[in-house]
Amino acid sequence: MRVENKRCCDKGYTGIDVFRLVAALLVITIHTSPLAGLSGTADFILTRIVARVAVPFFFVTSGFFLISRYNYQTAKLCAFVRKTALVYAAAIALYIPVNLYNGYFRMDYLLPNLIKDIVFDGTLYHLWYLPASIMGGAIAWGLVRKLDYRKAFAAGAALYLVGLFGDSYYGTLEHVPVCSSFYALIFQASDYTRNGIFFAPVFFIMGGFIADKGDSGENRGESGSVNKCEIVREQSGCRTSKSVRTASEKTVSGKAVSGKKAWMTGVCFGLMLALMLVEGLALHHFQVQRHDSMYVFLPPCVYFLFLVLLQFRGKRSVWLRDLSLIVYLIHPMMIVVIRMAAKVLRLQGLLVDNSVVHFLSVTSVSVAFGAAAVALWGRFGRKPKKRDTSTDRAYIELNLENLAHNVAVLRKAMPPKCELMAVVKAEAYGHGMCETAVQLDKLGVRAFAVATIDEGIRLRRCGVRGEVLILGYTAPERAWELRRYDLAQTLIDYAYACRLHERGYRVKVHVKIDTGMHRLGFDAGCHIEEIMDVFAMEHFNVNGIYTHLCAADSLDEEDVLFTKQQIADFYSVLRRLKKEGIRIPKIHIQSSYGLLNYPELKCSYVRAGIALYGVLSSPGARTRLQLDLRPVLSLKAKVVLLRFVPKGETVGYGRTFVADRDSVIAILPVGYADGFPRSLSNRGSYVLINGGWAPVVGRICMDQLAVDVTDIPGVEVGMTATLIGYDGGEEIAAPVVADESGSITNELLSRMGSRLGHMY
Repeated sequence: MRVENKRCCDKGYTGIDVFRLVAALLVITIHTSPLAGLSGTADFILTRIVARVAVPFFFVTSGFFLISRYNYQTAKLCAFVRKTALVYAAAIALYIPVNLYNGYFRMDYLLPNLIKDIVFDGTLYHLWYLPASIMGGAIAWGLVRKLDYRKAFAAGAALYLVGLFGDSYYGTLEHVPVCSSFYALIFQASDYTRNGIFFAPVFFIMGGFIADKGDSGENRGESGSVNKCEIVREQSGCRTSKSVRTASEKTVSGKAVSGKKAWMTGVCFGLMLALMLVEGLALHHFQVQRHDSMYVFLPPCVYFLFLVLLQFRGKRSVWLRDLSLIVYLIHPMMIVVIRMAAKVLRLQGLLVDNSVVHFLSVTSVSVAFGAAAVALWGRFGRKPKKRDTSTDRAYIELNLENLAHNVAVLRKAMPPKCELMAVVKAEAYGHGMCETAVQLDKLGVRAFAVATIDEGIRLRRCGVRGEVLILGYTAPERAWELRRYDLAQTLIDYAYACRLHERGYRVKVHVKIDTGMHRLGFDAGCHIEEIMDVFAMEHFNVNGIYTHLCAADSLDEEDVLFTKQQIADFYSVLRRLKKEGIRIPKIHIQSSYGLLNYPELKCSYVRAGIALYGVLSSPGARTRLQLDLRPVLSLKAKVVLLRFVPKGETVGYGRTFVADRDSVIAILPVGYADGFPRSLSNRGSYVLINGGWAPVVGRICMDQLAVDVTDIPGVEVGMTATLIGYDGGEEIAAPVVADESGSITNELLSRMGSRLGHMY
């Protein structure tokens, strides 16, 4: 999936970025004890209790970005492991001189100890964090993939509990023979239970859980998403439509709720920190600690700390991420440098013995070194490649800002308590299913509709959460996949429901009611007892019941009467079910035209397909609601050749175009195999080039088409032609192209993109 520009609606996690550096400085306090010269108790509180949130915070952050939404993508885990391993290898190499100086390589049993340190403890005291990240991230990723979050967290918590009694609570069990023998075996492999097996996984899982459940402090609902785009537009001076401004004004009432939630989160963090302080001091007083890294209240403390940090959103500060990593890695080297400098300058009393000055000196030098390294890397390091469409013969361009706008407009038109169900089947109508669905997920959409189980599985592997409804047929033999990927299956009739139920897997289902389309579903007039039986089937979790309005796009009197009868028949089924004591699940009737022509219907979902992408099926379609929808997709191609065709010569297959004058013909490398209809040949269709209208001439081929640019000055090879979309002040609308080809927009768009790149 290729992305060109930053998404306008994204805001960086400023709180996380800033606290990365704070956490790195807290790690320095652990290794320099800045308050030791003032108060032993105060230094213990700072370095052995408060600063212990630093490394777990790093783990939660990694889990937040690694696991959620992408917990089925092995490539993302591999990339994380590979990058962390490279950093670890570089750090090991960096500290070889220090290891030589302190006699590390002269220890007894060097090889087994070296293996143990590389795998668990780090070859220098602070490097344990890197192998713990690799191991903990892999364990957490595997647990979340195989189990749900609840079970994965239970497993991570169990590992943490084992580690707890090998760390801060060791003294409570060390005299129990079985336990002491068990931990003796553990300590032969690792000097600490604070490692990638017992310590890290629970924090990685916690980070993924926070992101997956949406506890990120951003309002993922209607108004929150629009408001973010609104801010960007205001800053850039762009015009904002009235509908978007109105939607963004709804955030005012939401701010109080958000503020209250933030306040409560802060209180919870303060409470957990206070409890951890009491716990740490009590353990220290009774001297039961073998080490002092793991506390009962450390996970909840870090959890609420992370939620507090997520409340702070703003401009991304990627350089803080890099700076914090360098400070973490380099500060032991700076401790050595400061001590050597103090010895040479005979300033040990100031730079070393004075704990506060020692901490400040190490911190200052470490941050200065890190800042210089980040600056040099930014200047001379390898920069990410920018998306370059100049190498593409043709491509689909997608405007994610318009997608966010359409979501807001549709939500505003929907009845209260009604949710948007985004129809993303057929590659999201040619827009690219995964990228589109992930973007919608970020906008707070929590229900999706697909046509097949394989489309549903792809959504899950892209990390899309919430309800995923399969509108079409799935073989009952694949019921285990419905369960595994938490997909909802449409029950297309009673016999099918029985076959699916016999597979013995508890799955989510939606009951389809046939109210006159006579395609899929239980007959509204004849099958009420069969529908009731479905609700009683023990292996079904009936999440929804719906029908499809087959003539909702028409306002002709006959079609309106038919549609109203469909609606009446559907609600009649619901009344009969309710009369029999059956709890009615979520209902949905409206597709795009169902909302546009029957907005008064109070349903649980609106299944928005074509309208979500900013277009209607046909040009000039009459609808009761006239919404400010904006097209998301454009189709563009490069001019790869200019040919002079003398008067009387022909162009293309069948010699259907004969030049009536000396002409300049531009060749575009796009054809019907890319979804541009062959039926547009010789039908008076146009493309836009250099602000002018260029008629398509001759037959459209599988891979190329020809346009006449004789009357458009300045056309050159390499210029971009727009087949669908805007060029300057002109537009070629997808519904018009579809209509001219004898089809509808839905078909036109869904046939595009099988071999074209997508630029978002």
